[in-house]
Amino acid sequence: MFSNEYVKLRMQKADKLKEAGINPYGHNAKRDTKISEFLEKNKDIENLENKRDENRIFTVAGRVKFLRLMGKAAFFKIEDESGILQVYMSKNDLGDDFNLLKKNLEVGDIVEVTGYPFITKTGELTIHAQKVRILTKAIHPLPEKFHGLQDTETKYRQRYLDMIMNKDTRERFKLRSKIVSLVREFFIKKGFIEVETPMLHTIVGGANARPFMTHHNALDIDMNLRIAPELFLKRLIVGGFEAVFELNRNFRNEGIDHTHNPEFTMLEYYWAYHNMEDLMNLTKELFDYLLEKLNLPKKIPFGDTEIDFTDWKIITYRDALIKIGNIPEEILDNVEAMKKYLKDHGVEVEEHIDSKGKLWAELFDEFVEPKLINPTFVTEFPVEISPLARRSDENPEFAERFELFIAGREIANGFNELNDPLDQYERFKAQLEAKAKGDEEVMDMDYDYIRALQYGMPPTAGEGIGIDRLVMLLTNTQSIKDVILFPTMKPKKEIFDKDDTK
Repeated sequence: MFSNEYVKLRMQKADKLKEAGINPYGHNAKRDTKISEFLEKNKDIENLENKRDENRIFTVAGRVKFLRLMGKAAFFKIEDESGILQVYMSKNDLGDDFNLLKKNLEVGDIVEVTGYPFITKTGELTIHAQKVRILTKAIHPLPEKFHGLQDTETKYRQRYLDMIMNKDTRERFKLRSKIVSLVREFFIKKGFIEVETPMLHTIVGGANARPFMTHHNALDIDMNLRIAPELFLKRLIVGGFEAVFELNRNFRNEGIDHTHNPEFTMLEYYWAYHNMEDLMNLTKELFDYLLEKLNLPKKIPFGDTEIDFTDWKIITYRDALIKIGNIPEEILDNVEAMKKYLKDHGVEVEEHIDSKGKLWAELFDEFVEPKLINPTFVTEFPVEISPLARRSDENPEFAERFELFIAGREIANGFNELNDPLDQYERFKAQLEAKAKGDEEVMDMDYDYIRALQYGMPPTAGEGIGIDRLVMLLTNTQSIKDVILFPTMKPKKEIFDKDDTK
């Protein structure tokens, strides 16, 4: 880690600073102005006769991103979170400090500059340094400026370096933060209260997914990281809260691809005395709110396509299979025919997937979902793949459930909540039977949740919205890794030899 020759040279320069009585890892920064503030406050300098004002003194700080050394002067640029600024320093102003800086200052170092504003001959607003101090010596060189940081894997593994080199990355994560804040603001304005529920569970529940397992030593019990907060949030509805939401992490021990990360952020909210139609309307309102607050048009680009948020559609699951997936209607009630159709189209199906509802899901994922570009609510899901959703009174084979698809991927999942404790008990039993057949993505029996329902849960509707995918959508980002600061990656072996520091 310290064997790189460039690193060793930089470490030697850090030692030279120490010998000169300068701590290259100081803590007492005296910055009084951000770069954006400096640029804003001094816009009028170009209108002054001598293009400078030596009475305006500012102290700025940032990372050196460019350095051009001359005989008795130097220009360099520093960057902080708010912007980038050119610095001019000379031996006439700095005296002996100039020689020390000339020998030891490098791109990547973090410096503090005190000086006044002026306009250069090329017309650039610049700070004329009266004092320059190295706050932090960077001993690892930055990537070469012309090519920047190109390697995608390095961007994900060393997000700090990606952020140093790529302003777009920083801006994307600022926008993510704003989106999350707006979502929270929207629900609070609607009268919902924000809550926090456990992330360590003793029962796998709330969604169909494979959990991460762990062990609590003090209690000597196995636990799992939550795959969803649903069952705890609905306990709160039983307890008397009527509108709750949670913005937090879920963990699912599943594959990683451009739309899946094992650790992800989810919004879940539950609304007593409302139904799934209310949820769909509220979801439309949420998107309108986000587009307005983010100053985005109703038609936004996403990859090679365009999403039209004025064109919301609703279609049943069965109709979607037939009309969008072009699945022959006559096979949809025949398990063996569906299996053959999938096999004939090169889709491998696991052995435990041997029922109508699960095969519908396989067909939907393969032939329908990628084609749903404009916002589309798909309704009337098979009960079998909806273990927590209320059964339809008109057709008990289907659940009162919807999923929202945009740009060929699921964005939200909502339904009228199942509040019949006997029906819920039977659904949990069916999940256990599926687990016995080898399905590792089903829920456990949650007796306490059944007991909670026995006290009575009012008619309630609930919905989950994937925040990472929402951010992808609103930032025209194709990989989930680009909207998660530190995506899950397989570790690389790091070689660290302490002797390298000598």
